[in-house]
Amino acid sequence: MTVVKQEPRFEKGQRPVRIANCSGAQYDPGRQMRKQASLGEVDFLTGDWLAENNLAQEAAAMSSGTGEGFKKKTWDALQQSMDVIAEKRLKVVVNGGGLNPKALAWRCQELINKNKYNLKVAFVSGDNRLSHVQESLKNNVSLPQHFHDDVHNAALAKTKEARSDLKDSDILASNAYLGARAIVKGLENGADIIICGRVADASPVVAAAWWWYGWSDQDYNRLAGALIAGHLVECSAYVTGSNFSGFHRFDLDTFVDVGFPVVEVADDGTCIVTKHEGTNGMVTEDTVRCQLLYEIQGSSYLNSDVKAILDNVEVHQVGKDRVQVSGVTGRPPPPTTKLAIFYAGGFEAQILVNAAGYATSKKFTLFEKQIRIALSQKGLLESFTELEFQVVGRPQPNPHSQLQSTTYCRVYMQSMSKEPILALSQIFDDEIMQHYSGWHMSADLRMMAPKSFYAYYPAIMSQDELEEAVHLLAQDGTIANSFEGGHPSKYEALEKPPSYDSVNPLPLDSFGSTTSLRLGDLVLGRSGDKGPNINCGLFVHHPDTWEWFRSFMTLKTFTALLGGDGDNNYHIERVEFPKIYAVHFVIYGILGRGVSSSKLLDNRGKGFADYIRDKYINIPSRFPSWSDAD
Repeated sequence: MTVVKQEPRFEKGQRPVRIANCSGAQYDPGRQMRKQASLGEVDFLTGDWLAENNLAQEAAAMSSGTGEGFKKKTWDALQQSMDVIAEKRLKVVVNGGGLNPKALAWRCQELINKNKYNLKVAFVSGDNRLSHVQESLKNNVSLPQHFHDDVHNAALAKTKEARSDLKDSDILASNAYLGARAIVKGLENGADIIICGRVADASPVVAAAWWWYGWSDQDYNRLAGALIAGHLVECSAYVTGSNFSGFHRFDLDTFVDVGFPVVEVADDGTCIVTKHEGTNGMVTEDTVRCQLLYEIQGSSYLNSDVKAILDNVEVHQVGKDRVQVSGVTGRPPPPTTKLAIFYAGGFEAQILVNAAGYATSKKFTLFEKQIRIALSQKGLLESFTELEFQVVGRPQPNPHSQLQSTTYCRVYMQSMSKEPILALSQIFDDEIMQHYSGWHMSADLRMMAPKSFYAYYPAIMSQDELEEAVHLLAQDGTIANSFEGGHPSKYEALEKPPSYDSVNPLPLDSFGSTTSLRLGDLVLGRSGDKGPNINCGLFVHHPDTWEWFRSFMTLKTFTALLGGDGDNNYHIERVEFPKIYAVHFVIYGILGRGVSSSKLLDNRGKGFADYIRDKYINIPSRFPSWSDAD
């Protein structure tokens, strides 16, 4: 790989800071960091290796002696890139330190010592709240206050089902979402590489811009702009063509080995999203709008340092693979921050059984009846906390091949102990020769082996209770200096999120005759998970289309589009972003207890927007549409 030579930098703060993201999930390989460092001029490398349940995974690995607490892919990335980082004097801020950022920092220091690189390493502490939560559970016999406990009680009932017998020893991990303060302190005191644990996904980018310009912690509009810049690039290739709902309109080769994003943050907080020249993928208004609408909380985006208000956000193409984002304003942060708590949730398993087309629905009905009756006869039916028979797909009419005729039933189960799952496995063996016509399996019965899982409990804690700090290492790996991150100088209380239908909607018949088309023939979108919730953002492209879309896509319409996936207990919120022609929904509670223990096949909600876009609706005939999808 050719390393692009870094031109001498202008003085810090005199031009937009260029921040390259090299990871959006724990699986992103180390080569992406080296590519981001090598293929063009950047000032910072950031990476986000942590998702909701990663820390519980690391805790379990450490407990079993198979892990060191940090993400191995983060260490792989730093090893592959350290020579380029040293040569180009890049700053690096990553959250892959997991439960043990100090250990990963020491690994970096060893590599620096070995190669005599002129780099300083630091790590951030203060996010790990395991001992505090264990002590609270031990003394108070309860977990901390639930997130949005006073707003969405019915919607979040499933996430609040903490085991009645929960003990302090059952808590696997508990980490507060930190902001940018400690990172900024580290940069101010000469750190080149800062290893974080559970900082919020966008915090490394906020810190980079904050330090670059020397902002104050009350420069809320600027901080809010940087927060959204971080949000746009935190999922790596999601803003450069990956997970893009409009991909089918382009040459598919465009989306092979997509380049990762670079964001240029200006002093006023506006940003330009781009990527290195010559890499695959694309940065367009559509890819940026998709990512902007992904995993947000409605019209505001919360962080420990600032609350970003998105009502007037604008997205404009300003060049090839260059999109400017502006219109974001900021408010003081909330007095609390998110606290993710994971505890041993029990055991889960699944099995897949197939059926070829004819009379499929009755085949799966018979299969479920056989299993449930056998469980009931053994007194085991109530031993499962979850037992669902989920039919996936529908046979194609007049199929050309057997695969076109085949669908499957996913039996998903959870229980507090292994025994009910093992018993169901035995029942399955006993009943296996009493199967429906044409029964066959996707895999063998090893899939039914009980596997432990983690239950997720989203809570909140006071920011003033945080003991956030950054620690600079000496060459021998000891801590040379420590600096407290401090707390926000001002807070603004959390308010109930807004939710509304469009003001002054236009009569739908005023748009003329209609044609029955799939919503996705006109509308793009993106969806994803936020704890137990799914968010779904949908948008159109033109002012006249927007007038119809905002009038059509009401809360009532969206609820109807949920179809069989709807539930009266779900609380749904709706907001609009008129300058990007978007409507955004949050469905509270649909993922149950969240990714780590959701019974849904799409447990991250990533396919939800495309499910909604696949619905047939009456679209005004005068609107241009595309129908290149299968």
